[in-house]
Amino acid sequence: MLDKRLTSFRRLSLRDSVTLAVAAAGLIAVGTSSVVALADDSVPSRIAMVAEEQPAPAAAPAAAPAVDAAATPVDAPLIPALPALPELPPVPGLPLPPPPAPVYEDNLDGWIHHALDIMAANGIPGSYNGIYRNIMRESGGNPQAINLWDSNAAAGIPSKGLLQVIDPTFNAYHVEGTAWDIWDPVANITAACNYAAHRYGSMDNVNSAY
Repeated sequence: MLDKRLTSFRRLSLRDSVTLAVAAAGLIAVGTSSVVALADDSVPSRIAMVAEEQPAPAAAPAAAPAVDAAATPVDAPLIPALPALPELPPVPGLPLPPPPAPVYEDNLDGWIHHALDIMAANGIPGSYNGIYRNIMRESGGNPQAINLWDSNAAAGIPSKGLLQVIDPTFNAYHVEGTAWDIWDPVANITAACNYAAHRYGSMDNVNSAY
């Protein structure tokens, strides 16, 4: 009789064990779902909390103002101009450089000034007024003037140029440094003034045909 009860108890216990195991598994499943649900619910909150804890991004630096190319001069000097250096005094014993050669205008005024400089270098007397006065009487300031009617012209040696010089006189009184051309204004003036200096003392002393 006892064996039958034990067998029944064992059977009952086994059945109850299975039931308990199934119930326990269900409880575990429900608990796991709850935990997962709680975890899922807490993730956004955690993310939000983390996001709140992060420092705000620094503001982007302001863009540099645009440069107006038209308002900026292209040829503006990059380096300020340096002050002019003082002129150094000449070194004793060293020759000074020669002064620049003068520039003469290609007209009556320039021809006379050029001739006067050459005459001064060669010791030939004469003044601007004396030369100008005789030129205006002899040729009117025309360097190509020629006399074809006086005694010199009749002899085949007409007077030529600004101061109406004949060829033999020009050749005899030609001044070094001028052209060997009787039609050249400066050569004509200097040769005539050289002749007048030898015969009259200076072109300034000539007041008529000479």
